[in-house]
Formats: sequence, C-alpha cells, structure tokens
Amino acid sequence: MGARHFLSDEAGAVMVEFTIVITLLLTLVLGFVDLGHAFYQWNAANKAVQVGVRLAAVSSPVAEGLVLEAFTPANSSAIGTPVASGTYHYTCSSNAAGVPSCACTSGSCAGLTASQDAFDLVYFGDDFDDTPLCGAVVAGDRPGMCDFFPGIEPQNVRIEYIATGLGYWTRPGGAVPTIRVSIVGRQFEFFFLGGLLSFADITMPNMLSTITGEDLSTTYTN
Repeated sequence: MGARHFLSDEAGAVMVEFTIVITLLLTLVLGFVDLGHAFYQWNAANKAVQVGVRLAAVSSPVAEGLVLEAFTPANSSAIGTPVASGTYHYTCSSNAAGVPSCACTSGSCAGLTASQDAFDLVYFGDDFDDTPLCGAVVAGDRPGMCDFFPGIEPQNVRIEYIATGLGYWTRPGGAVPTIRVSIVGRQFEFFFLGGLLSFADITMPNMLSTITGEDLSTTYTN
C-alpha cells in the first residue's frame, strides 16, 4: 500500500467524528438537565424562605431573649413610646446537628438563648415533634422549610429579629420585630456538571424573605 493511498484512506473517520459529536451532544444534554435542576433548587429555596418567615412571624421566636409580653424598657419614662430602630437585632442559626444558637448585632445579649422547638418549627413545620423528617407532611400540619426544599441543612437556615421602629414599649401584644429568614451557604447540586466541568463548588446566592412579626404568642420576658 502506497503512502498516497494510506493518506487518502478514510476508513474509521466516521466513527471518530461520531465519537466527538456524541461527546459534545451528551455534555450539552446533560448540562441542560443539570441547569434545569439548578433552576428548580433556586425556586424551591425561594419558596422555603417565604414559608419559613411566615412560620417565624406567627410562632414563638427562636431568640428567647426577644422581650414579648413584658416588653419593658430600662427607663420607665419610655413606656408607651415607639421602640427605636436598632434597639435589638438578634441573629439565630444552627449547627450541623440542628442545635440553634443566637447572637446579637445590637441590643443586649445577656441571657440570650435559642429555642430548639421554635427553630424546629420553622425548619420542619408543625410535624417537628411527631415526624421530624423533610418531605413527610402530616395531613393538617403546616409544612416547614425543608419540606419545600429538602436539599437544605439546618446550618443553611438563618433567622433574624430586627427592631425597625415598629411597636411601642410595653405593648400588650409584645414586640413587633421585622423578621428575616435566609438560606445561606448552600451549594447547588449538580449530577453531571459537577464531575465533568467542576461545577460542584458553586454556592447558591443567599435567599431571603422579610416580613413583620404578627403574633409572637409566648410569655418570654427579659
């Protein structure tokens, strides 16, 4: 066989071309699947924070130091006056084991503790004391954050109680904080692109939802 014949021989070229094309095609198709799943996670996270902040607004606060029924100022002359913006700002989060803790950006941290039950209610929903499982909603119970977005872990949830000038000292209904619930530090889950294109370490933008506290119906005092 001459050199000219060897150079003009195209046997096997179709197979090589097919291999290249199918590789690119599979990458494209699997990429669309992963991006669609990432979009689902984005929407689920948005819904989860909306549900979480609503639960936080109508239940006992995770920050037990937030004064409610006996919301008493240090100076008695302030009774009946508006609670100034920035008077308190409590931020509560959880560790990987689901145990919450709270810190204060402003206000007093003395005696500030975190309520496990209140955090579990926001995270698991009403069924936290019966079946604390994500996605297992008992009929008649309100779902929690992880029911809408099973991919989140307790350490991804942050709950804030912020004084923004609402309410007044010794208000019978208690404090009127602005409540903010966020999902932080959560990475997108990629089935294919994580291994193929090193997408596994892409962190989801922080998701948050804010609402005014409505019925923080407990008798915690400071």
